[in-house]
Amino acid sequence: MASFPVINLEKLEGGERSKVMEVLHDACANWGFFELLNHGISHELLDKVEKLTKGHYKKCMEERFREFASKTLQDVSKVDVDNLDWESTFYLRHIPTSNMSEIPDLSDEYRETMKEFVLSLEELAEQLLDLLCENLGLEKGYLKKAFSGSKGPTFGTKVSNYPPCPKPELIKGLRAHTDAGGLILLFQDDMVSGLQLLKDGEWVDVPPIHHSIVINLGDQIEVITNGKYKSVLHRVVAQPEGTRMSIASFYNPGSDAVIYPATALLEEAKKKSEVYPKFVFEDYMKLYAIQKFQAKEPRFETMKNMESAVI
Repeated sequence: MASFPVINLEKLEGGERSKVMEVLHDACANWGFFELLNHGISHELLDKVEKLTKGHYKKCMEERFREFASKTLQDVSKVDVDNLDWESTFYLRHIPTSNMSEIPDLSDEYRETMKEFVLSLEELAEQLLDLLCENLGLEKGYLKKAFSGSKGPTFGTKVSNYPPCPKPELIKGLRAHTDAGGLILLFQDDMVSGLQLLKDGEWVDVPPIHHSIVINLGDQIEVITNGKYKSVLHRVVAQPEGTRMSIASFYNPGSDAVIYPATALLEEAKKKSEVYPKFVFEDYMKLYAIQKFQAKEPRFETMKNMESAVI
């Protein structure tokens, strides 16, 4: 199997641009994941985000998770492990409106640092969307416009910690799923692994590389590209030692954005059944909330059956 795609963004500026763009295209078409180095976010900022995130977990969330873990492990035979994730999380919204000030227990330093961090991630997401457009032969800005709806794209962050699990063979850190949205930018722990993706029927580790940003594609990119680029199943494997930090930021369509395949990418579709559906993103999210840990293909079929309702 080919090695996991790692892309040095600095090389876009030199003579190796075409090679980098080829690797990016292959990653989007055949992996659904890639890892970025020299992405423009300073190592100092990343180190600060990591330090504050881990400190916040220890101070404000670790004890609550221990209580959950203790109750869960009292009698594992009574635990529905197929509907359980071994993770401690909180969510931040950034655009169109922020909830940063509403999250309890966050220090002022953490709030300000995260604001700086997510602004950098938003810029990186939009840069990457335009690189995808370039590889697909779409006009610059097409994907951002497709995501925009009436209020622009949405952007938010899931901050997770995956504590050590005494029963990693039984309990998943996070069950297998594809992501519903657009582009996901992940800053993950470089000391504790656990993230895996499904490729060619095998689970493959996403390597934890210091100061990298991991990118994966969501279901909406697959729809807009009519399957040329794919979202893929991924999961987090619980570890017996170490707490894994995961900060995943989601650059998604606006709730009223109408999502459908780009006309320029439909020439290969021989018949209507090969064309992905057209739908309002909010409708897809309602279905995803119920079916997150199920296969994506039935979701696409359900949306196709609802197509006549989309104006």
